[in-house]
Amino acid sequence: MRDFTVPPMPAAPQVGGLADVVFDYAEDDPHHVALGRKDAGGQWRDVTSGEFRDQVLALAKGLIAHGVRFGDRVALMSRTRYEWTLFDFALWTVGAQSVPIYPTSSAEQVLWMLHDAEVVAVMVEHEDHAMTVGSVIDRLPHLKRLWQLDAGAVDELFGAGSDIDDEVVQRHRRAVTPDSVATIIYTSGTTGRPKGCVITHASFMFESDTMVTRWEPVFHSKPGDEAATLLFLPLAHVFGRMVEIAAVRGRVKLGHQPELSANALMPDLVTFRPTFILAVPYIFEKVFNGARRRAEAEGRHGPFDKAVDIAVKYAEAMEQKAFGDGPGPSAGLRMQHQFFDKVVYKKVRDAMGGRVRHAMSGGSGMDRRLGLFFAGAGVSVFEGYGLTESTAAATANPPERTRYGTVGQPIPGTSVHIADDGEVWVHGPNVFSGYLGNPGATRTVLQDGWLATGDLGALDEDGYLTITGRKKEILVTSGGKSVSPAGLEERVRAHPLVAQCIVVGNDRPYIAALVTVDQESVDHWLSMQGRTPLGPADLVRDPDLEMEVRRAVVAANTAVSQAESIRTFRILAHPFTEELGLLTPSLKLKRKAIEAAYAVEVDALYH
Repeated sequence: MRDFTVPPMPAAPQVGGLADVVFDYAEDDPHHVALGRKDAGGQWRDVTSGEFRDQVLALAKGLIAHGVRFGDRVALMSRTRYEWTLFDFALWTVGAQSVPIYPTSSAEQVLWMLHDAEVVAVMVEHEDHAMTVGSVIDRLPHLKRLWQLDAGAVDELFGAGSDIDDEVVQRHRRAVTPDSVATIIYTSGTTGRPKGCVITHASFMFESDTMVTRWEPVFHSKPGDEAATLLFLPLAHVFGRMVEIAAVRGRVKLGHQPELSANALMPDLVTFRPTFILAVPYIFEKVFNGARRRAEAEGRHGPFDKAVDIAVKYAEAMEQKAFGDGPGPSAGLRMQHQFFDKVVYKKVRDAMGGRVRHAMSGGSGMDRRLGLFFAGAGVSVFEGYGLTESTAAATANPPERTRYGTVGQPIPGTSVHIADDGEVWVHGPNVFSGYLGNPGATRTVLQDGWLATGDLGALDEDGYLTITGRKKEILVTSGGKSVSPAGLEERVRAHPLVAQCIVVGNDRPYIAALVTVDQESVDHWLSMQGRTPLGPADLVRDPDLEMEVRRAVVAANTAVSQAESIRTFRILAHPFTEELGLLTPSLKLKRKAIEAAYAVEVDALYH
């Protein structure tokens, strides 16, 4: 067993709620640019703190006029956009509780969450969402209002509240305390029906203020510049929500981008030019693979691979120096690094807008070598770890001593404990209050304030946490060998042609895998060989592609024993998608659903 605690930094909030910062910000500096917002022509426009405060106040009046009361729950079903943040802070201003819903949720999922939370009103983005809610509305007796953003909902609410006095809103705001419930965030449901996590204003204030206080220096591209971040994570996810709140509380210019896809995101990174970003490993993988493809297309794959090697070596030398284990990069390594900075690394940074020097990554594990590459290329990625139940980050790598391949130390004010069975337990002010209306489920994960995460991990001598798998995902072969699939899957996915990998083998004689490929990377790979693109059916039978995937599997197997290694694999014609019910909205594999959908392919691996 091992425990690790980091002393707290910010004082716990004693009064007030999340909306107070909007009014304080506008009072202190009404002309400061608080947000960036795209206009109808696709151009970024500044929104000052005073303008944002006025809009929050006007929307809060409209909510009151439409019957929303203190303690009511209002659902938000939309992609990541400016109006979500506006609604969040307006709801918190009147003491209501927001219930985020993924825009890709099915009608049955929407029904369950709206019914379970006894939601009184719903804000949706467009007509498709409205129809989804409408299809189940007869089974939602508490639901009284439905607003549609793309049908003028904000202006409608502004108008409805125009006759309400400011003081009515302020009385509501002053009634909010740190212990008031801010939001009910539903888990992604990888292991069953989603459960509503009850998160207070205090938990979000502690989490966001801790992140801002501890990591504020890395928000800037260079000393003295104005910090800015582009939020493209789903606001229905706790990670995106923490970014939203921390940006407003930390007075960081915040922009929104609705698509978590590289093709949609990259142009906005270039035009918005954030100084730091918060993302999932998928984004960093896409940036890296895109840079590699461009180099290959220009006939420079050899120099690019050399640049990657130099970046990794440089970052490793800097890491060793930070921990007192080495002198830092040699003179020769520094010269090589300086050369490649101009011809390779700058292009990688330019793809992210040119100003990003730091980033935070969460949601899933990041390959150590990928993290080292970005650090060597001038973008330090601080990996962290958390759950909805811990109000986002429970651990994160400190800026001055990043240990790549780990998810860092407990954030200040929190403790991490490794139980006898290897399960990670977390304690701190960011731990949630429990599951809505589900005391039985709450008791299984909360014991004396400690959150049993369900994840397996290890703490090193410096308190850095490494996540090794999920308790419920451990595979046990028919020979009795226990295997954690996450590490193997992550190593297979490190190959540029591989998109996804799921390891199977529970109650089977050996470990096997199903693999999907990255179509864009495969098309590029084929073109570099002078071959025409192949359809999905031809791809899965292509011997050259099979050989490439085999290389990825062999490389992954070098990290485990023979009994734990992948013996065979199958390339699938199509990726696992959220639309098919095979991924959660945060892009995690739904293992049971995948194994059920591909039962024939899995059986074929053992015959």
